[in-house]
Amino acid sequence: MPKSDSFDRNVDRYEAWFERNKLAHESELKAVRALLPRRGEGLEVGVGTGRFAAPLGVGLGVEPSRAMGRFAQERGIQVLVGVGEHLAFADNCFDFVLLITTICFLDDVSAALAETYRVLRPGGVVLIGFIDRESQLGRVYEKRKQNDVFYRDASFLSADEVLSRLKETGFRDPVFRQTIFENPAEMTEADSVKSGHGEGSFVVVRAARPSEP
Repeated sequence: MPKSDSFDRNVDRYEAWFERNKLAHESELKAVRALLPRRGEGLEVGVGTGRFAAPLGVGLGVEPSRAMGRFAQERGIQVLVGVGEHLAFADNCFDFVLLITTICFLDDVSAALAETYRVLRPGGVVLIGFIDRESQLGRVYEKRKQNDVFYRDASFLSADEVLSRLKETGFRDPVFRQTIFENPAEMTEADSVKSGHGEGSFVVVRAARPSEP
């Protein structure tokens, strides 16, 4: 994951986005919940300020930005300072791992997915939520990212690219959900959640570490 300076310096701006775009955030949460296991021990990698972990009931997170992590702690999340490429956990200790709006900020996606695979129990699942680079919003973010304090360091991926990385790591049985079908600033109600990908700008994919025989 990249240097966290921009996040450390701009926590208030990050939080303000969620306040301005509550319906988009609600839509994203609905999409994640649609694939989230109902029970088990979970971890969020790149927990940020806890905007996803807290409402989803995930009590543990990893976050490189100390400033962001302090916000997450105030939301009741136990936060460890760290990065997705080097998770300070034993093998086979989680039932699910979330990476929500995190994969585009990773320095090494393959290493982070390998670490996620390692800390998952056999049969456990990873949920990745991301802005699809090929979506309407993804194209806007890509075009404007050099002027954005957060996304200037981002490397957006398409849904097919995320799927390919998951398969290369050994994950199986991918399932997709999608939402946000319009400009978040123009939403008058939370968007629906649909199966698949290719229409919505925010995509969630769940994939499993195969169970051992």
